Amino acid sequence: MIENEIKDIDKIVEYIKERLHLSDNSDVTKEPLPNKIWTPITADLVIKDNLRLFFIEIRSKPRLDSIFRLVTLREILEKQKEDDSEYNFVIGCKVIPPKVKDLAELLEIKIIELPKNLRISIPQYDIFPYRLKVSSEKSWKVISNLLKEKESSIRHISKKAKVSYAWTYETIQHLINQDIVERKENYVEIINTDKLLNGIAWERPFNNLKKDEIFIEYNKTHEAAREISSILPQKNIKFAFTCFTAGGLYTGTAIRTDSVYLYLLKEDIEFFKEIFDTSKKDGIKALIYLPDRDVFSDTRSLEKVKVVSPSQTLLDLAGLGYGGRDLALDMVKKYGSI
Repeated sequence: MIENEIKDIDKIVEYIKERLHLSDNSDVTKEPLPNKIWTPITADLVIKDNLRLFFIEIRSKPRLDSIFRLVTLREILEKQKEDDSEYNFVIGCKVIPPKVKDLAELLEIKIIELPKNLRISIPQYDIFPYRLKVSSEKSWKVISNLLKEKESSIRHISKKAKVSYAWTYETIQHLINQDIVERKENYVEIINTDKLLNGIAWERPFNNLKKDEIFIEYNKTHEAAREISSILPQKNIKFAFTCFTAGGLYTGTAIRTDSVYLYLLKEDIEFFKEIFDTSKKDGIKALIYLPDRDVFSDTRSLEKVKVVSPSQTLLDLAGLGYGGRDLALDMVKKYGSI
């Protein structure tokens, strides 16, 4: 996301407020609903104007599923409403397909046509803070740098993480709202590591990245990781070990496991299996994961094993949930010195 896109979002908000004839007191709200109201669906944008709430989808070209999402959201909210709030549902878009327009009119969803010069970034959660994911690449850079610094200003974290101040601020504010980070005058610090790790496990389950697993002909995991780290560079194959394999090396903690964990690109998996797979169906396993971000640019060599960065290792361990919790907490404890 670039800074101009943030400004365009402000322009979109003002344009929509003007078209809806909202009062001067109206504004974007991050917590539009009481905690007792639950919904699995969120809008891209929520504007509150006294007792009126406007749930808004922002799209360049909306599809029918945009209508369906808002109708479902309306049903869920109306069934749980216990006050006098008035819920309104809106789609802001640049063009309006005829079928979408007809269905919106039938189901009483208001459509506002946006000026063509305003940029809309996809996915929407990259713009709007209440859909922010702490496990996203930029947000995790912010969080991992705060873990390393322990206590710091938002501006300092922004510079260290090389992430825009706006993004850093929204990430930190999101964590403050979740009671994970606490502000002390001009400084912030993480106060609830368990809750942070739980959030990562829910947002980015590491096993969702698992692509394959094979038995390999080694007796010890460290021996396997070292030899694989020696062989794969000969063929210019991108790889890096993670999770327990990397975490044990970073912390010096002896991990009892019968598997090595590594990232490979999809096109290299068959070659890896051809070289290392064994017909023996017991012993050491290689668990293979597909990266969902750049994990290869910031690797390290520890005891002749190529591992992902401490930040990526912690993220992946957190993604294992309670299965990786002890080692993840050990990494957090030692994070400043790794």
